[in-house]
Amino acid sequence: MAVEFSVPLSDIVKDLNLNEVYIAENYEKTQITTVEINRPGLELTGYFEFFDNKRIQVFGNTEFSYLGRFGSEAQKMVFDSIFSFGPPAVIICHDIDSTPAIVESAKLHNVSIFSTSENTSDLTARLVQYLNNALAPRITRHGVLVEVYGEGCLLIGDSGVGKSETAMELIKRGHRLVADDAVEIRRTSTTTLVGQSPANIRHFIELRGIGIINARQLFGMGAVKMQEKIDIIINLEPWDNAKVYDRMGLENQYMDILGVEVPALTIPVKPGRNLAVIIEVAAMNNRQKKMGYNAAQDLLKSLGMDVDEAAQTVRNIVDKWE
Repeated sequence: MAVEFSVPLSDIVKDLNLNEVYIAENYEKTQITTVEINRPGLELTGYFEFFDNKRIQVFGNTEFSYLGRFGSEAQKMVFDSIFSFGPPAVIICHDIDSTPAIVESAKLHNVSIFSTSENTSDLTARLVQYLNNALAPRITRHGVLVEVYGEGCLLIGDSGVGKSETAMELIKRGHRLVADDAVEIRRTSTTTLVGQSPANIRHFIELRGIGIINARQLFGMGAVKMQEKIDIIINLEPWDNAKVYDRMGLENQYMDILGVEVPALTIPVKPGRNLAVIIEVAAMNNRQKKMGYNAAQDLLKSLGMDVDEAAQTVRNIVDKWE
């Protein structure tokens, strides 16, 4: 069964700097559970066939212009019909003065009202973005998330393989730490994963033999970042002589997290390999691939070889060894 996430209405009001017009008795307990919002249109005419009472209702110039055609009694009937479904809150844009009808109806049906000076389009865009992040499906994975040349690199692998040590070397080379040990991953859209650290361990790194250090205190604010999009997953594993590793990079491998396919690499670890440099190259190469350039394919074309045949040969070899 899917987990339903929620965000307190009070947090939305605070983070979006909304002004209080009327606060209902259940305001502190009100939770928002959907990223969808609603601008009443047909509802103003009395059509409620598909009305979702979980959505925040947004009123702007259009809604109040339409309601201005009616007297206060008719307006109150319209607001009563909408508020009777128990929406979590109403936001009025453009700092439009609240009419007595809407306030009376809000008091009757226990619905909180807020206002903002923003226009309706800007408010709805900001609110949807906020809710997409706050209510995004999420999972916690063991690993290290670092930003390397603007690419979010999620390092995974067994404990002791060297993820934290590699992250430390990357920090010293000017890159930034997002999370160590536990990475909270959110799916903010159908194609985007965003990672961050749990608040209670943010900026801390465990280094075996040294202990716990605080990357922010040790290296400064420029060495850390609150969150980052996950662009590539790098699996670090001890070198296995019996395993065939990809030496061409003709095709991208992917890993599924929360229904999003993310490019993935497996990098074998053994003494003498500079993992920080390898990850830097992997990040830059991943960016090139996203821009449409694949060095392995370019090399094969310059040698006059068929890219598809070469890729199939590589797949056959890998399948044989697996």
